[in-house]
Amino acid sequence: MSTTLNTVRSNPADLAAPSSSGQDLLQETLALTRRLFIQLQRRPTTLMAGIIQPLMWLVLFGALFQNAPQGLFGDDVSYGQFLGAGVIVFTAFSGALNAGLPVMFDREFGFLNRLLVAPLASRFSIVMASAIYITILSFLQTSAIIATSAWLGSGLPGPAGLAIVALIVLLLVLGVTALSLGLAFSLPGHIELIAAIFVTNLPLLFASTALAPLSFMPPWLAWVASLNPLSFAIEPIRYLYLHSDWAWNSVVMAAPFGDVTLGAALAVLLGFCGVSVLAIQPALKRSLI
Repeated sequence: MSTTLNTVRSNPADLAAPSSSGQDLLQETLALTRRLFIQLQRRPTTLMAGIIQPLMWLVLFGALFQNAPQGLFGDDVSYGQFLGAGVIVFTAFSGALNAGLPVMFDREFGFLNRLLVAPLASRFSIVMASAIYITILSFLQTSAIIATSAWLGSGLPGPAGLAIVALIVLLLVLGVTALSLGLAFSLPGHIELIAAIFVTNLPLLFASTALAPLSFMPPWLAWVASLNPLSFAIEPIRYLYLHSDWAWNSVVMAAPFGDVTLGAALAVLLGFCGVSVLAIQPALKRSLI
Protein backbone atom coordinates (compact mmCIF):
# COMPACT_ATOMS: atom_id res chain seq x y z
CA MET A 1 0.00 0.00 0.00
CA SER A 2 2.76 2.47 0.92
CA THR A 3 4.52 1.71 -2.34
CA THR A 4 1.34 2.48 -4.28
CA LEU A 5 0.81 5.77 -2.43
CA ASN A 6 4.39 6.81 -3.03
CA THR A 7 3.97 6.04 -6.73
CA VAL A 8 0.82 8.17 -6.92
CA ARG A 9 2.45 11.04 -5.06
CA SER A 10 5.51 10.96 -7.27
CA ASN A 11 3.43 10.96 -10.46
CA PRO A 12 0.29 13.00 -9.75
CA ALA A 13 0.03 13.96 -13.42
CA ASP A 14 -0.70 10.34 -14.30
CA LEU A 15 -4.08 10.61 -12.57
CA ALA A 16 -5.00 13.69 -14.56
CA ALA A 17 -3.55 12.59 -17.89
CA PRO A 18 -6.19 13.22 -20.51
CA SER A 19 -7.15 10.76 -23.21
CA SER A 20 -5.74 11.69 -26.59
CA SER A 21 -8.70 10.19 -28.42
CA GLY A 22 -10.47 12.08 -31.15
CA GLN A 23 -13.64 12.10 -29.09
CA ASP A 24 -11.98 14.10 -26.31
CA LEU A 25 -10.56 16.56 -28.83
CA LEU A 26 -14.00 16.97 -30.38
CA GLN A 27 -15.63 17.56 -26.99
CA GLU A 28 -13.01 20.14 -26.02
CA THR A 29 -13.34 21.96 -29.33
CA LEU A 30 -17.13 22.03 -29.11
CA ALA A 31 -17.00 23.25 -25.49
CA LEU A 32 -14.60 26.07 -26.34
CA THR A 33 -16.67 26.97 -29.41
CA ARG A 34 -19.80 27.05 -27.26
CA ARG A 35 -18.04 29.42 -24.87
CA LEU A 36 -17.40 31.85 -27.73
CA PHE A 37 -21.07 31.72 -28.76
CA ILE A 38 -22.14 32.32 -25.16
CA GLN A 39 -19.99 35.47 -25.21
CA LEU A 40 -21.69 36.44 -28.48
CA GLN A 41 -25.12 35.81 -26.94
CA ARG A 42 -24.25 38.17 -24.11
CA ARG A 43 -23.07 40.82 -26.60
CA PRO A 44 -25.36 40.35 -29.63
CA THR A 45 -24.54 43.82 -30.95
CA THR A 46 -21.30 42.34 -32.32
CA LEU A 47 -23.22 40.05 -34.65
CA MET A 48 -25.81 42.70 -35.48
CA ALA A 49 -23.11 45.21 -36.44
CA GLY A 50 -21.29 42.55 -38.46
CA ILE A 51 -24.44 41.98 -40.53
CA ILE A 52 -25.78 45.53 -40.76
CA GLN A 53 -22.50 47.17 -41.82
CA PRO A 54 -21.97 45.18 -45.06
CA LEU A 55 -25.64 45.59 -45.93
CA MET A 56 -25.20 49.35 -45.58
CA TRP A 57 -22.16 49.15 -47.87
CA LEU A 58 -24.22 47.20 -50.37
CA VAL A 59 -27.12 49.67 -50.37
CA LEU A 60 -25.20 52.96 -50.08
CA PHE A 61 -22.33 52.20 -52.47
CA GLY A 62 -24.77 50.68 -54.93
CA ALA A 63 -26.85 53.87 -54.86
CA LEU A 64 -23.78 56.13 -55.00
CA PHE A 65 -22.51 54.64 -58.26
CA GLN A 66 -25.80 53.70 -59.89
CA ASN A 67 -25.29 56.47 -62.49
CA ALA A 68 -21.82 55.28 -63.47
CA PRO A 69 -21.18 55.17 -67.25
CA GLN A 70 -22.88 52.22 -68.93
CA GLY A 71 -20.48 49.43 -69.76
CA LEU A 72 -17.86 50.39 -67.18
CA PHE A 73 -18.52 47.21 -65.18
CA GLY A 74 -19.47 45.00 -68.10
CA ASP A 75 -22.37 44.73 -70.52
CA ASP A 76 -25.74 45.16 -68.79
CA VAL A 77 -24.13 44.94 -65.34
CA SER A 78 -25.24 47.38 -62.66
CA TYR A 79 -22.85 48.54 -59.96
CA GLY A 80 -24.98 46.72 -57.37
CA GLN A 81 -24.35 43.44 -59.20
CA PHE A 82 -20.67 44.27 -59.50
CA LEU A 83 -20.34 45.26 -55.84
CA GLY A 84 -22.05 42.21 -54.29
CA ALA A 85 -19.05 39.89 -54.64
CA GLY A 86 -16.72 42.51 -53.18
CA VAL A 87 -18.92 43.01 -50.13
CA ILE A 88 -19.18 39.24 -49.54
CA VAL A 89 -15.41 38.76 -49.65
CA PHE A 90 -14.46 41.87 -47.73
CA THR A 91 -16.95 41.06 -44.94
CA ALA A 92 -15.58 37.55 -44.59
CA PHE A 93 -12.01 38.91 -44.69
CA SER A 94 -12.70 41.55 -42.02
CA GLY A 95 -14.34 39.04 -39.68
CA ALA A 96 -11.50 36.56 -40.08
CA LEU A 97 -8.93 39.31 -39.53
CA ASN A 98 -10.50 39.96 -36.12
CA ALA A 99 -10.33 36.28 -35.14
CA GLY A 100 -7.25 36.80 -33.00
CA LEU A 101 -8.84 39.41 -30.73
CA PRO A 102 -10.72 36.95 -28.43
CA VAL A 103 -7.54 34.90 -28.03
CA MET A 104 -5.53 38.04 -27.31
CA PHE A 105 -8.01 39.17 -24.64
CA ASP A 106 -7.90 35.66 -23.12
CA ARG A 107 -4.12 36.03 -22.95
CA GLU A 108 -4.30 39.41 -21.24
CA PHE A 109 -7.02 38.42 -18.76
CA GLY A 110 -5.28 35.17 -17.80
CA PHE A 111 -7.93 32.76 -19.10
CA LEU A 112 -5.58 31.34 -21.72
CA ASN A 113 -3.08 30.40 -19.02
CA ARG A 114 -5.82 28.46 -17.24
CA LEU A 115 -6.53 26.55 -20.42
CA LEU A 116 -2.86 25.81 -20.98
CA VAL A 117 -2.50 24.17 -17.55
CA ALA A 118 -5.78 22.25 -17.89
CA PRO A 119 -5.63 18.54 -18.81
CA LEU A 120 -6.67 19.05 -22.44
CA ALA A 121 -6.44 16.27 -25.00
CA SER A 122 -4.88 18.83 -27.34
CA ARG A 123 -4.21 22.54 -26.85
CA PHE A 124 -4.83 23.01 -30.55
CA SER A 125 -8.54 22.73 -29.71
CA ILE A 126 -8.23 26.41 -28.66
CA VAL A 127 -7.25 27.34 -32.21
CA MET A 128 -9.81 25.03 -33.81
CA ALA A 129 -12.62 26.51 -31.72
CA SER A 130 -11.73 30.03 -32.85
CA ALA A 131 -11.64 28.92 -36.49
CA ILE A 132 -15.06 27.22 -36.24
CA TYR A 133 -16.57 30.24 -34.50
CA ILE A 134 -15.33 32.73 -37.10
CA THR A 135 -16.33 30.43 -39.99
CA ILE A 136 -19.92 30.15 -38.73
CA LEU A 137 -20.17 33.92 -38.25
CA SER A 138 -18.78 34.50 -41.75
CA PHE A 139 -21.36 32.19 -43.29
CA LEU A 140 -24.15 33.96 -41.39
CA GLN A 141 -22.95 37.31 -42.74
CA THR A 142 -22.51 35.89 -46.24
CA SER A 143 -26.05 34.47 -46.21
CA ALA A 144 -27.46 37.87 -45.22
CA ILE A 145 -25.51 39.62 -48.01
CA ILE A 146 -26.58 37.06 -50.64
CA ALA A 147 -30.23 37.35 -49.58
CA THR A 148 -30.10 41.16 -49.65
CA SER A 149 -28.34 41.18 -53.04
CA ALA A 150 -31.04 38.93 -54.46
CA TRP A 151 -33.74 41.19 -53.01
CA LEU A 152 -32.05 44.23 -54.62
CA GLY A 153 -32.13 42.49 -57.99
CA SER A 154 -28.60 41.10 -58.29
CA GLY A 155 -29.85 37.56 -58.79
CA LEU A 156 -28.45 34.30 -57.44
CA PRO A 157 -25.99 31.69 -58.72
CA GLY A 158 -27.33 28.17 -59.14
CA PRO A 159 -26.91 25.52 -56.42
CA ALA A 160 -23.49 24.48 -57.75
CA GLY A 161 -22.46 28.13 -57.97
CA LEU A 162 -23.54 28.76 -54.38
CA ALA A 163 -21.49 25.74 -53.29
CA ILE A 164 -18.41 27.22 -55.00
CA VAL A 165 -19.11 30.58 -53.33
CA ALA A 166 -19.22 28.81 -49.95
CA LEU A 167 -15.94 27.02 -50.73
CA ILE A 168 -14.25 30.29 -51.71
CA VAL A 169 -15.43 32.00 -48.50
CA LEU A 170 -14.29 29.01 -46.44
CA LEU A 171 -10.77 28.96 -47.91
CA LEU A 172 -10.36 32.71 -47.48
CA VAL A 173 -11.70 32.70 -43.90
CA LEU A 174 -9.51 29.79 -42.82
CA GLY A 175 -6.38 31.35 -44.31
CA VAL A 176 -6.95 34.81 -42.83
CA THR A 177 -8.08 33.36 -39.48
CA ALA A 178 -4.84 31.40 -39.29
CA LEU A 179 -2.79 34.55 -39.85
CA SER A 180 -4.82 36.50 -37.28
CA LEU A 181 -4.37 33.77 -34.66
CA GLY A 182 -0.67 33.66 -35.43
CA LEU A 183 -0.48 37.40 -34.74
CA ALA A 184 -2.49 36.95 -31.53
CA PHE A 185 0.12 34.51 -30.22
CA SER A 186 3.09 36.55 -31.47
CA LEU A 187 2.28 40.19 -30.68
CA PRO A 188 2.66 41.53 -27.12
CA GLY A 189 -0.86 42.95 -26.66
CA HIS A 190 -4.22 43.86 -28.17
CA ILE A 191 -3.10 47.39 -29.05
CA GLU A 192 -0.51 46.02 -31.45
CA LEU A 193 -2.99 43.50 -32.89
CA ILE A 194 -5.64 46.18 -33.49
CA ALA A 195 -2.99 48.37 -35.14
CA ALA A 196 -2.03 45.48 -37.45
CA ILE A 197 -5.71 44.96 -38.33
CA PHE A 198 -6.23 48.64 -39.15
CA VAL A 199 -3.07 48.80 -41.24
CA THR A 200 -4.08 45.70 -43.21
CA ASN A 201 -7.84 46.07 -43.59
CA LEU A 202 -8.59 49.07 -45.81
CA PRO A 203 -5.40 48.97 -47.96
CA LEU A 204 -6.21 45.42 -49.02
CA LEU A 205 -9.80 46.47 -49.78
CA PHE A 206 -8.81 49.36 -52.04
CA ALA A 207 -5.97 47.37 -53.61
CA SER A 208 -8.42 44.72 -54.83
CA THR A 209 -11.22 44.46 -57.37
CA ALA A 210 -13.91 44.84 -54.69
CA LEU A 211 -14.91 48.39 -55.66
CA ALA A 212 -13.58 48.82 -59.20
CA PRO A 213 -12.47 46.60 -62.11
CA LEU A 214 -8.84 46.19 -63.08
CA SER A 215 -9.45 48.11 -66.30
CA PHE A 216 -10.39 51.20 -64.26
CA MET A 217 -7.11 51.21 -62.28
CA PRO A 218 -3.71 52.70 -63.12
CA PRO A 219 -1.26 50.01 -64.30
CA TRP A 220 0.70 49.77 -61.05
CA LEU A 221 -2.45 49.37 -58.95
CA ALA A 222 -3.84 46.81 -61.41
CA TRP A 223 -0.70 44.73 -60.82
CA VAL A 224 -1.10 45.00 -57.04
CA ALA A 225 -4.81 44.16 -57.19
CA SER A 226 -4.23 41.18 -59.46
CA LEU A 227 -1.78 39.73 -56.90
CA ASN A 228 -4.07 40.42 -53.93
CA PRO A 229 -5.63 37.20 -52.52
CA LEU A 230 -8.92 39.07 -52.09
CA SER A 231 -9.16 39.53 -55.87
CA PHE A 232 -8.77 35.78 -56.35
CA ALA A 233 -11.85 35.35 -54.16
CA ILE A 234 -13.87 38.29 -55.51
CA GLU A 235 -13.56 37.64 -59.23
CA PRO A 236 -14.73 33.99 -59.18
CA ILE A 237 -17.78 34.91 -57.07
CA ARG A 238 -18.55 37.83 -59.40
CA TYR A 239 -18.27 35.54 -62.42
CA LEU A 240 -20.59 32.96 -60.84
CA TYR A 241 -23.16 35.70 -60.24
CA LEU A 242 -23.00 37.01 -63.80
CA HIS A 243 -22.63 33.74 -65.75
CA SER A 244 -24.82 30.67 -65.37
CA ASP A 245 -22.77 28.65 -67.89
CA TRP A 246 -19.50 28.68 -65.96
CA ALA A 247 -16.80 26.02 -66.18
CA TRP A 248 -13.52 25.36 -64.40
CA ASN A 249 -11.59 26.80 -67.35
CA SER A 250 -13.73 29.95 -67.52
CA VAL A 251 -11.60 33.11 -67.41
CA VAL A 252 -12.65 35.06 -64.30
CA MET A 253 -9.90 37.71 -64.22
CA ALA A 254 -7.90 39.33 -67.03
CA ALA A 255 -4.80 40.11 -64.97
CA PRO A 256 -1.80 42.03 -66.37
CA PHE A 257 0.28 38.83 -66.26
CA GLY A 258 -2.37 36.71 -68.02
CA ASP A 259 -5.85 35.28 -67.77
CA VAL A 260 -6.89 33.59 -64.52
CA THR A 261 -9.43 30.77 -64.73
CA LEU A 262 -11.94 29.70 -62.09
CA GLY A 263 -9.93 26.58 -61.31
CA ALA A 264 -6.69 28.55 -61.05
CA ALA A 265 -8.29 31.07 -58.67
CA LEU A 266 -9.48 28.25 -56.40
CA ALA A 267 -5.99 26.70 -56.51
CA VAL A 268 -4.46 30.04 -55.45
CA LEU A 269 -6.91 30.33 -52.53
CA LEU A 270 -6.17 26.74 -51.49
CA GLY A 271 -2.45 27.49 -51.59
CA PHE A 272 -2.96 30.70 -49.62
CA CYS A 273 -4.86 28.78 -46.95
CA GLY A 274 -2.19 26.07 -46.76
CA VAL A 275 0.70 28.54 -46.59
CA SER A 276 -1.07 30.53 -43.85
CA VAL A 277 -1.63 27.43 -41.72
CA LEU A 278 2.00 26.36 -42.14
CA ALA A 279 3.31 29.87 -41.46
CA ILE A 280 1.72 30.07 -38.00
CA GLN A 281 2.95 26.67 -36.81
CA PRO A 282 6.10 28.02 -35.09
CA ALA A 283 4.08 30.65 -33.17
CA LEU A 284 1.49 28.07 -32.13
CA LYS A 285 4.12 25.59 -30.99
CA ARG A 286 5.90 28.22 -28.91
CA SER A 287 2.64 29.25 -27.23
CA LEU A 288 0.70 25.99 -26.96
CA ILE A 289 3.32 23.27 -26.50
